[in-house]
Amino acid sequence: MYSKVTTAVICGLESLSVSVEADVSNGLPMFEMVGFLSAEVKEAKERVRTALRNCGYQLPAKRITINLSPADVRKSGSGFDLPIAVAILAALEVVDIKMLHNTLVLGEISLDGSILPMKGVLPMTAKALEEGMTKCIIPKQNENEAALIPGITIWAVENIKELISYLNGKNYERKADINIEETQIKNITPDFAEINGHRTVRRACEVAVAGMHNFLMIGPPGSGKTMIAKRIPGILPPMTEKEQLEVSKIYSICGMLPKNGGLVQERPFRSPHHTISPNGLSGGGSIPKPGEISLAHLGVLFLDELPEFKKTTLEILRQPMEDKQICLVRQSGTYCYPSDFMLVAAMNPCKCGYFPDRSRCNCRDTQIEAYLGKISRPLMDRIDICVETPVICYEELTGKEKNESSAEIRERIMKAFERQKQRFCGTNIRYNSQIPSGSIEKYCKLDTKQKKFMKKIFQSMELSARGYYKILKTARTIADLENSEEIQQKHLNEAVCYRMIDKKYWE
Repeated sequence: MYSKVTTAVICGLESLSVSVEADVSNGLPMFEMVGFLSAEVKEAKERVRTALRNCGYQLPAKRITINLSPADVRKSGSGFDLPIAVAILAALEVVDIKMLHNTLVLGEISLDGSILPMKGVLPMTAKALEEGMTKCIIPKQNENEAALIPGITIWAVENIKELISYLNGKNYERKADINIEETQIKNITPDFAEINGHRTVRRACEVAVAGMHNFLMIGPPGSGKTMIAKRIPGILPPMTEKEQLEVSKIYSICGMLPKNGGLVQERPFRSPHHTISPNGLSGGGSIPKPGEISLAHLGVLFLDELPEFKKTTLEILRQPMEDKQICLVRQSGTYCYPSDFMLVAAMNPCKCGYFPDRSRCNCRDTQIEAYLGKISRPLMDRIDICVETPVICYEELTGKEKNESSAEIRERIMKAFERQKQRFCGTNIRYNSQIPSGSIEKYCKLDTKQKKFMKKIFQSMELSARGYYKILKTARTIADLENSEEIQQKHLNEAVCYRMIDKKYWE
């Protein structure tokens, strides 16, 4: 007796279909599983055997062979439990095998026959629909998540007995009990109106967000760097439905979707501690999973106390910042995750934090050099905007002047985003920071006078090609904020100022 069930496995961010074949025949009683299996998948036979027995289905004393194909893809995770159990029941003719046609089966099994939730249901369901599947059998707890994909029938089950009843045609008309809340409880985001002073830093932050430019703040402790960074979520524009689904797939794989089962609606803001490991930042492990740079996709990755991160960890950022994705090569294959994030970083200029104020800084030159040396020049070259955050005076701190709110700043940024959306319509470019070097002439046109100015800047500041292009991209964003189709001289001047601070510390 033979049966075949379709399930799926996550490889990177993609879902791959896996066929679970079951053969029950006469011979020496045994339960054998093959197909490049991880330890947790091999253990599935004991979970399945016990769960079926506790549900009243004793496996016969026959030779049971389970094959998971394709054999060259490593199978990991506990989501193969339910497909294996269903394949065995179909081979024993306990359930109607016709009911499994064009059906994706996912789920982990408890020893009492309960069906437990699993990670990655969202991308698996989306891929099943693309491949022509019409039904999806999933754990009850993953019901809302799978229901985000329209066009496929979802059957959410709580235990094996309920599943067997369904596959035998009973209660076939039952609909999945979808209950997705239309609105999410939004976190109260700190407001820019609460920040006094720091007009230059606030302006630089607005420009950075408007074009999704990488942003670095340098200043003494207590000057407000972290305070400003934590207010960035309040000025980030909303994501489109396509972007929400893109980010939600990553969070589904990590089991981090909102509790109501809906999509991730707010742009991510990730702030890992400086003790994070390289794998934690980039993703990885024996079975690679997305890291912080992928969890920050289409949002912000905030690194506070930047030089306190290990240098080897920081250097990982260079390639993802440039390519907008990270590819991890393992023996089992190559795993690619998106990493289109805006880097926001904050740091002190030295270990004590007060350089170059020698009246307060007691660090030796070698100590300062070693501290700043943790941030390599290639990494600094990838940062578009760098500003100082000086300590504000008492009058600014206690002043009653009304500051712009996050809502007002966000409104200007959304207009700039709309201009970029119209400009890059029909291309793969989302923001000004992503303009490829080959398209600079098209999107960042300069007149003869401006070209002479930029030539002088290029030579005097000893810019790299990347640094030169980043100034033009930043100027393009400044022009968008002012609703200007052409880049003007004042836009270039401001963009150049944002590249001069790093020369003060790293030269």
